[in-house]
Amino acid sequence: MIKIRRRRHEVPALNTASLPDLIFTVLFFFIIVTHMREETVQVKYKVPDGKELAKVGRKSSVVHLYIGKPLTGTAAGGYRLQLGNRIVTLSQLVDYVSDLRGRMQQEDAVQMTVAISADKDVDMQTVMDVKRALRQANVQRITYIGNEEK
Repeated sequence: MIKIRRRRHEVPALNTASLPDLIFTVLFFFIIVTHMREETVQVKYKVPDGKELAKVGRKSSVVHLYIGKPLTGTAAGGYRLQLGNRIVTLSQLVDYVSDLRGRMQQEDAVQMTVAISADKDVDMQTVMDVKRALRQANVQRITYIGNEEK
């Protein structure tokens, strides 16, 4: 009788030669798609809770307007408006929004949206004055930032 020997088959080792390429590709992907906050918030604000929240479309056409108490100093003067990295007054808001629109690309300027992040304790008169100033600056889209109600 002939004896047949069977060889033991081993699983080949995993080839890790292309692993660094894969890791760097994923790293570059996340570097490219990550949006870093360009402005430093200089006011204290806590946004109110909302029931009907929706995502904003093009983020490149969104300008954030923060309404809150100043981080430094006293809040005796009331609430401050921050647009971009600048603290602006209500009278400066129209000119500064127009300046921001002028620096945007054409398609972003057409779809410009001002996202208002107002402190939940801000009186409605302040918000209405800001909206009136934004209408004077020909802003067509205004959204309010809020937390999802739990």
